[in-house]
Amino acid sequence: MQDKKAIVFVGMPGSGKSVCVKYLTSKGLPLAYLGGITLDEIKRRGLEDNETNEKLVREELRAQEGAGVYANRIVSQIEKYFSAGNDYVVVDGLYSWTEYKIFKEKFGDNAIIIAVVAPRGLRHQRFTTREVRPLTVAEANERDYAEIENIEKGGTIANADYFFCNDSNIDVIKSSLESLLKELGVL
Repeated sequence: MQDKKAIVFVGMPGSGKSVCVKYLTSKGLPLAYLGGITLDEIKRRGLEDNETNEKLVREELRAQEGAGVYANRIVSQIEKYFSAGNDYVVVDGLYSWTEYKIFKEKFGDNAIIIAVVAPRGLRHQRFTTREVRPLTVAEANERDYAEIENIEKGGTIANADYFFCNDSNIDVIKSSLESLLKELGVL
């Protein structure tokens, strides 16, 4: 499994992680989506899918199973993709510092951490216009604080292997991503 790589995206909400992930999955790379754990749990509990319930579930799972719960649950999915012959897996949404350490312990340098960053005002503006789970500026601000204070998100971004600033249009970040992945031998 030494040559197999997990391409892991980190960043604050609205930074553009999903744009990068969609671009890579459109090229045929399989996806391990940590946020899917939250959405599945919301559905299992019969809750409405909204920001309040997402936050509740994220924080409850971490309180019950520890800060590394999402990484621990998704590692087996990544390994299944590798066992099925995939050399690369796209990972969407690594959050906590604990999760980061689990990924680095499990995959070492084969966990390529890419931080997608954008100015706060721009990220919040994107939330108000996105089709899936839009947020008000106040809700986006609340989510930022919760992810920084309750989920240890800052460390994953600060310690990323690569950084993309997504303060322009989608084509710019896709071009940057493609250049990096060619350099890494992914595309």
